[in-house]
Amino acid sequence: MTEQATELVRLLTVKGETLAVAESLTGGLVAAEITGVPGASKVFRGSVTAYATGLKHELLGVDAALLAAHGAVDPQVAAQMAAGVRKALGADWGIATTGVAGPDPQDGKPVGTVFVAVDGPLTAPAGSAGGGKVTALRLNGSRAEIRMESVRSVLAVLLERLAGEQTGNERAQDTERNGGF
Repeated sequence: MTEQATELVRLLTVKGETLAVAESLTGGLVAAEITGVPGASKVFRGSVTAYATGLKHELLGVDAALLAAHGAVDPQVAAQMAAGVRKALGADWGIATTGVAGPDPQDGKPVGTVFVAVDGPLTAPAGSAGGGKVTALRLNGSRAEIRMESVRSVLAVLLERLAGEQTGNERAQDTERNGGF
């Protein structure tokens, strides 16, 4: 378990929020990282490892036409996976990974093309879009290195969102205390 996973479980516990994970190229590594943290059961709802493209539609509700047109390695697919697992498992937050770990290209995408996504409550700070966020990655290294960096990256994106929400909420409280200024 990493410091990232520990901090993620801590933040979610403090906020009283839950998490669900949808994985493709990482094959369960994200869920394993999170559940390695003592106390993860307070926040972790579960995961879906939808390695086969068809399962992304069947289990996570990813648009079949999108999958047919663009394949599984696509930013919209990642976003729909995160939203789908969040809904399917009844969590406050959903995160997802999809990409090409190698050794061969997939759907016309080179090895190292990865998309990680976060979908969460629409309670983001004022001026922020809220909801979901997709990050495109271009990773180098072995299959194992690409998969582990994908885990690190999706956790980092969620931590950034959670920290941003916390900062935004603190700002709102300060504004309220200072008479709206």
